[in-house]
Amino acid sequence: MIPLRRGLLGLGALVVLLAAFIAGIYVDQSYPGYVPVLRLGAPPRAQLDRATTDQALRVIQANYYDPHVNYAKLSSGSVRGIVQALGDPYTQYLSPDEYRAQLDQYAGKHSGMVGIVVNFKDGYPVVSGVLPNSPALHAGLKTDDVIVRINGTDTRNLSQDQTATLIRGPSGSTVTLRVSRSGTQLDIPVTRANFQSPTVQSVRLEDGALYIRIYQFGETTQTEFDDQLRAGLPGAKAVVLDLRDDGGGFVDKARAVISRFVSSGEAFEQRGRDGQVEKTYVDGNHPAGGVPLAVLVNENTASASEIVSGALQARSRAQLVGTKTFGKGSVQMDYQLSDGGDLHLTVAHWFLPNGQSIDKQGLTPNVAVSLPDRQSMFDPVLPARGHAADAQLNRALALVVPQ
Repeated sequence: MIPLRRGLLGLGALVVLLAAFIAGIYVDQSYPGYVPVLRLGAPPRAQLDRATTDQALRVIQANYYDPHVNYAKLSSGSVRGIVQALGDPYTQYLSPDEYRAQLDQYAGKHSGMVGIVVNFKDGYPVVSGVLPNSPALHAGLKTDDVIVRINGTDTRNLSQDQTATLIRGPSGSTVTLRVSRSGTQLDIPVTRANFQSPTVQSVRLEDGALYIRIYQFGETTQTEFDDQLRAGLPGAKAVVLDLRDDGGGFVDKARAVISRFVSSGEAFEQRGRDGQVEKTYVDGNHPAGGVPLAVLVNENTASASEIVSGALQARSRAQLVGTKTFGKGSVQMDYQLSDGGDLHLTVAHWFLPNGQSIDKQGLTPNVAVSLPDRQSMFDPVLPARGHAADAQLNRALALVVPQ
């Protein structure tokens, strides 16, 4: 068996945790032991047109009206251009600040943020999730709040980066979000903060089922998940694993979650540029191997969360309930560059234990159930609201809890 590469799979909604997924989609992430260095005299088989690049730089040096050019900025811009020209939406260049923010995100650390996940609808940012232990939660922001102004600035048609920049700020400062909620506009001041947010939350529901939600597959997910299972599994009649709106994260954490429900065999496999198949097996630690299990998925279930839900479905270990998943089947590796930035590069595709790829297709749930809006989704951060409106969760409970 080839050793497991520590990959990162993730789909980002925006993050305004800000942050969670700095902008766009991330994936299975790995950190190699080295970054390859190109030796002089041994150029790649197909070369860049360096003569044209050098000529353009000389023209800038000689003729650009501002003689004080920031060459570090030009260098990072050159790398961004090369990466964008690959045409791969999951391969990205991250600046040093963006890279540090990504590392903090997967460690559950958020600095100067408010703790909301944002999607866009009709040109406006819309709150699609509120993180546990976040300033946004304490301020009263809710899922489906439409952010129409940020400190007085109209948000219509702002980009993800512009929205994130306006919301993020120094810890202790305040940002006022005007939100539209059920036809009424409210001004909600939120104090930005440095905070640690868990990636796993669980609740024992009234019918004896253990509900576990994974927000993302980060650094602490395996430990948190094992702790929640250890505390909640005794006496539980069933488990409902909620991977809705989970954009992914580290592939080794996905393997750990699969392993808790499957006693032996293959979890998933990866195939790189040479076509070699790298099979990954469960780790043998399966405390919930015999407990009835259902998994909740939706259109934002992506990457690492699709590895988990897809493997459990392919192994006939769980039924998927909800809507078709995102469909991200590639794996990225992080190569830190000399400027402190990061090349987030697609290096492989992953496949289910049965050899199926879900890339650009997604997973089809065993039981299709839609939700009218995100506000209907059960929130383990606010369990007192109950789950009467969550048709997906209620259908899952009907499947796995003995009547």
